[in-house]
Amino acid sequence: MKYNDLHPEEKKIIEDRGTEAPFSGTYCEFKEDGTFLCKRCNALLYKSGDKFNSGCGWPSFDDAVEGAVEKRSDPDGNRIEIVCNACKGHLGHIFEGEGFTPKNVRHCVNSLSISFQGKPNDQ
Repeated sequence: MKYNDLHPEEKKIIEDRGTEAPFSGTYCEFKEDGTFLCKRCNALLYKSGDKFNSGCGWPSFDDAVEGAVEKRSDPDGNRIEIVCNACKGHLGHIFEGEGFTPKNVRHCVNSLSISFQGKPNDQ
C-alpha cells in the first residue's frame, strides 16, 4: 500500500503515536458536512454527522464508519488506542461512559491524523 507523504508533525502523531496539543487542531471546532479520511492512507474513517463538540480540545466522534478503526490497549495501560484499520496509523483514543451522546462513546481524534472531504454541491 502506498502512503501519503507526511510532514514531521503528522509523522509524530500517526507513526510515533503522539498527541497534538489540545485546541490546536484544524478540526476541533470544524462543522462542515462531509467525511474524514486517514491522513496516511485516505481510508474513510468518520462521517461529519457523527462529530460532536465534547469540549475536550480534540475532534470528537461518537461512531466510526463500520470496520474503519481498530481498538487496541494503549501502552499506558489506562486507555484504548484507536488506529486506522487499513494502515494501522495512530488516530487517538476512545472513551466510553462519559454521557456526551446517546451512543455514550467518544472517539478522541488528532486533527493531524485525518483529512476532510466535503460533499459535492449537488448532493
